[in-house]
Amino acid sequence: MLVSDVIRQADILLEIVDARFPDETRNSAVEKEIRRAGKPFIIVLNKCDLVSKEKLVKARSRLSGTAPTVFVSGKDRYGTTMLRHRILEVVQASSIRDRDILVGCLGYPNTGKSSVINGVTGRHRAGTSSISGHTRGLQHVNAGSRIKFIDTPGVIPSDESDEIMQGVLGVKDATHLKDSIGVALKIIEMMCSENKVSLESFYKVGTEGQDACEVLGLIGLQNGFLKKKGEVDETRTAIRVINDWQRGQLIV
Repeated sequence: MLVSDVIRQADILLEIVDARFPDETRNSAVEKEIRRAGKPFIIVLNKCDLVSKEKLVKARSRLSGTAPTVFVSGKDRYGTTMLRHRILEVVQASSIRDRDILVGCLGYPNTGKSSVINGVTGRHRAGTSSISGHTRGLQHVNAGSRIKFIDTPGVIPSDESDEIMQGVLGVKDATHLKDSIGVALKIIEMMCSENKVSLESFYKVGTEGQDACEVLGLIGLQNGFLKKKGEVDETRTAIRVINDWQRGQLIV
């Protein structure tokens, strides 16, 4: 199995998770397999530029007893120097002297594994895309300082069946969702709960006293997404919301 192969080959593992959903994008089965193999690992909370400082502090507090944690924004390379230092600390403590240190990257599709690698290497060496599933097969990426990354396709638990969460986490893009409206409503609900000011500012709509369905309609009206009879095209509006969310335009 691919994950087992990466864990076996690597000297240290990075579990790349989405800082907006650190608990939902961690994979407990993979973490247990890493521990059984006796390999050190670092939890990398990527996309921290899309999360408030308060939420990041809470995430660090929850994860502090699990593994070393580093906040990163692959988009603007924030935290990548700290991540490199953490990796080198493991290198210096290891008994490996005559070869490169292999760093395995694991995580859900679209958590930004390739972006993190590019941030650490300082060059665009691993292919990236806002569309999930961009990385195909194993890729070895030289990062210098004896560090060589093993980039992998995303890992999805075999029992993952909740399409709404797959849309929210970016496992599936809008073109592959059967219920795009349901996913968009979930995103709007989360934004109204966590950062409605950001939602209102981005779409130039008001949310006070409105439920998620009504807010979706307002977004559609504001963007001119209308059908021939003047009704809001909810599907088109939902796709816009999902794309904005998955591309990092909305901050929770």
